[in-house]
Amino acid sequence: MTAAIIRVAEDADMPSVRGDIGAYFELLTKWPETPDFLDAERAYGTLLVAEAGGRIVGFGGTLRRDSLTHLGDLFVLPDHQSAGIGRLILARLLLRDVPQITFAAGNASALALYIRHGMRPRCPLLYLEGPFEGGPPAAAEVGAREAAAMDAAVSGGDRTDCLTWYAGLPGAGVRRSDGGYAFTRMVGETLVIGPAGGETPQDGVEVILQTIAAHPGAKLIQVAVPGIHPLLPMLLDAGWRITAMDTVMTSAEGLVRLDRYLPHPDLG
Repeated sequence: MTAAIIRVAEDADMPSVRGDIGAYFELLTKWPETPDFLDAERAYGTLLVAEAGGRIVGFGGTLRRDSLTHLGDLFVLPDHQSAGIGRLILARLLLRDVPQITFAAGNASALALYIRHGMRPRCPLLYLEGPFEGGPPAAAEVGAREAAAMDAAVSGGDRTDCLTWYAGLPGAGVRRSDGGYAFTRMVGETLVIGPAGGETPQDGVEVILQTIAAHPGAKLIQVAVPGIHPLLPMLLDAGWRITAMDTVMTSAEGLVRLDRYLPHPDLG
């Protein structure tokens, strides 16, 4: 097998990243058009590709918030797996002495790779979806920068530029309750909530319920919930269903307030 070259992604690489790897792993279902989270990684983090035999066979991407680096993506096409390409990409993306976080898919090889790199499993991350069913008074709209300041306190660091970019996308918005914030985006008739959080765990619950109440036109609502967050049993009791599960992995405990923070599936 041809040795892979690991390098920074260029514009000419993106059709292959999206059309070959992204399509194979179904990474862009919440991003029907560009710009998408890959553009965010290029602008506010790092996007690397693995090239072998003149073909893009894998990629990895990060986003930064202050000193914390979020590994958002690490994918290698099946015919090039087990060749060490993922390990090479990861070594270039994440320095071992830098605080880091990722959402690991539920397979043994991915977990082992991140553990060897210095991260440890902290908590399951469950992807839930359910219908609109009314609720408390609607959360008020707020500016992205105000919400980004609240986000920095629970997500592990400031990322105002990235969140401002996200809030400016078609269908996106920002909501706030007394002690919480929530970024949202309508994708067709589906409302995607996150990142979101609160000053206390209960604030995190209330802002999600109020954000749901602010979008009665949504046919389906999706949110990623850490297993220790108090919102999880409430949504399950209300009939929401778990569609997938990852594992939150970090290089140290306490980097993110998992009891009061709900990440975006792709932006962290």
